[in-house]
Amino acid sequence: MAKKKLGLEDLGGFVFSTNNDFDESEYVENEQEENLKPKDQRLEAHFSNKGRGGKTVTIVKGFVGPDEDLIALGKLLKKKCGVGGSTKDGEIIIQGDDREKVMQILQKEGYNVKRVGG
Repeated sequence: MAKKKLGLEDLGGFVFSTNNDFDESEYVENEQEENLKPKDQRLEAHFSNKGRGGKTVTIVKGFVGPDEDLIALGKLLKKKCGVGGSTKDGEIIIQGDDREKVMQILQKEGYNVKRVGG
């Protein structure tokens, strides 16, 4: 399900201003996402089987950076683990309980990884 918008700040900014001297650039957030180096990132390797018909998956959370980098990292993990998976909502989902293998791969790539759960 899609995330519900709860307040005016979730709508994305100003719609109209009656002030002639209004400068929108003062209020608009910078659209570029922060891009941290791998050694500065704190990733978490989770195990889950909820909402998947009992099938287990490994979920990598905590990535900070552009979606293109997240997708590339997801492809690398899927290829090295030899399994399927997906990348969505800022998370990498790898089919099966491959936390140890995923953690080793991420550590070789220079990421700080923490095992979370079970």
